[in-house]
Amino acid sequence: MQSDKRIVEIIGFPMDLGADRRGVDMGPSALRIAGIESKLEDLGYDVIDHGDLQIQHRAQQKVVDTKLKYLDEIVKTAEVLANRVSSVLGRGNFPLCIGGDHSMSLASIAGVSDYCRKNNKTLGVVWIDAHPDMNTDQTTPSGNIHGMPMAASLGYGHEKLTNLLGFSPKIEAQNCALIGIRSIDVHERKTIIESDLDVYSMSKIDQQGVYNIMTKIINKFKGKIDHLHVSFDVDSLDPRFVPGVGTPVIGGLSYREAHMIMESIAESSMMCSLEVAEVNPILDVKNQSAEIAVEIVASSMGQIII
Repeated sequence: MQSDKRIVEIIGFPMDLGADRRGVDMGPSALRIAGIESKLEDLGYDVIDHGDLQIQHRAQQKVVDTKLKYLDEIVKTAEVLANRVSSVLGRGNFPLCIGGDHSMSLASIAGVSDYCRKNNKTLGVVWIDAHPDMNTDQTTPSGNIHGMPMAASLGYGHEKLTNLLGFSPKIEAQNCALIGIRSIDVHERKTIIESDLDVYSMSKIDQQGVYNIMTKIINKFKGKIDHLHVSFDVDSLDPRFVPGVGTPVIGGLSYREAHMIMESIAESSMMCSLEVAEVNPILDVKNQSAEIAVEIVASSMGQIII
């Protein structure tokens, strides 16, 4: 963690419009109950919690396009969050976005990218997820926008998603690394290959080991990336550890593998922004998933065993 980033500003994004399963809008509350603020304070950070952004309930809306469900509300609130994230970075502080479904990344990455563009910084992204979220409105099997943010950030998809804050793309494929992937739709695979993304599937993790992969990623980014954004989807872990996620996929990261990823990121001192997505307390057991997520976040922020 960089020494000039000692103030963490938490922004809750209780978004559930990007997903089918209800309950993920309570994810920010679950993470707070699990002690995310006190955990960061124990690590020496000053924490400012701004509470949650206001998002219109789905009962008050209609699905206009089944390939882009709740598009307008997602874009409207994403723009608000993106501007908040950019402002936090402009103050020299560390934005921590807590969700909410992974459509949140449309906003967080846009906000970070906006800040980087204005300050001549190169943005890199480590995406930790069971899914690459590389669908577009032309390829999606569900119409759920939480399956599109990585594609949109790279410039693929509907212009309302790709052009958030008025520019596209937000990130370059060569500056991204996707980790823990194990569920890819047919058309997503084609887009991934065309974009030449570095994707470290669970098969590669089994073959090469998390430590070796993280060393490779950090070495690639060092000297090239000025700002590292980490997007942590809790479903990257195996569901036996985190039952409270809406799209569980067996065969995921172990508890220790997830910590090793975050410990490597912390040791690199490159991370300048972070988001936590897809905690769903309705599906959880005694807030177990949120508690594990908080522990893993703490590892990314410098918590060590000894």
